[in-house]
Amino acid sequence: MYQTMSYHMDKGHMPYHRVLETIQNCEAVCEFTEYSILQMDGSSHRREQLRLLRDCADICTLTAKYIARCSFFAKSIALLCAQICEVCGNHCLQHPDEPSQRCGQICLHCAQECRAFAMSA
Repeated sequence: MYQTMSYHMDKGHMPYHRVLETIQNCEAVCEFTEYSILQMDGSSHRREQLRLLRDCADICTLTAKYIARCSFFAKSIALLCAQICEVCGNHCLQHPDEPSQRCGQICLHCAQECRAFAMSA
């Protein structure tokens, strides 16, 4: 029922370092984008985006922890992370400001990396 993780995290051999870096970067960019939006006039009209940014940042933090500790649930949580990142990314791309555009691209890239990780052997 549970799929075991078959990767090593010893120093010098960390095959999933790329997905971890991508996820951690996505978390940081979502946090920064939320901050940037809150500094803008009219940020109260972007409540949905702000909620999605918080959701995305939180799931990225959790997913990185699960992957780093080789949790049996890492691939399952990575699929959820991919879904949330995709929704957040697409929503951010609907807004023309530079932080939202950048965040949208980062989130969609993270979604791809998480899906690839989740589907890996």
